[in-house]
Amino acid sequence: SMSVNADSLLLFNLEICDDKKLLEFKNSFNRVAVRGVIIKGDNILLVRSNRGDYKFPGGGLNKGENHNEAVIREVNEETGYKVAEVLELIGQIREVSKDKFESERVFIMDSYYYKCEVLDEVSNQSLDSYEKELGFIGEWVNIKKAIDNNEEILANGNPDNIDWIRRETLALKNIYRDIEK
Repeated sequence: SMSVNADSLLLFNLEICDDKKLLEFKNSFNRVAVRGVIIKGDNILLVRSNRGDYKFPGGGLNKGENHNEAVIREVNEETGYKVAEVLELIGQIREVSKDKFESERVFIMDSYYYKCEVLDEVSNQSLDSYEKELGFIGEWVNIKKAIDNNEEILANGNPDNIDWIRRETLALKNIYRDIEK
């Protein structure tokens, strides 16, 4: 697994783990995902689902793909925007949870957040069936508004996609705090 040693260069490097006992599990399944952070002024390009939450465009790596290639592909697929440049890795969030399929295994999801610039023109998305089902749509939204929106959903305890809303809101807050400086 890739780990970033230059922690000081990252805006955030966080772990979400509700049960510290899980950290003792020897058996783990690790998934790596990349997420695009695209900011213009006070607005950020996010993906809204038909449940009303906002997430970063992103997802898992295809076989043989590096982080840059994956983030370029994912941003384009989920928002229709073409990445002009992947600028830098700004953050990392590790989620540690009980594996849904094996009781004695821990599931580790490492999300890497890359600051990107996109070209102005937008084309059609190419969503997979799961993303279509969730009605993914790319949207420029005020960062504070996206945070408030997601926090309201978290407060109401929507169980279906609580995992990623929590992670993405944490990332948004760290990015917002940095911009507000």
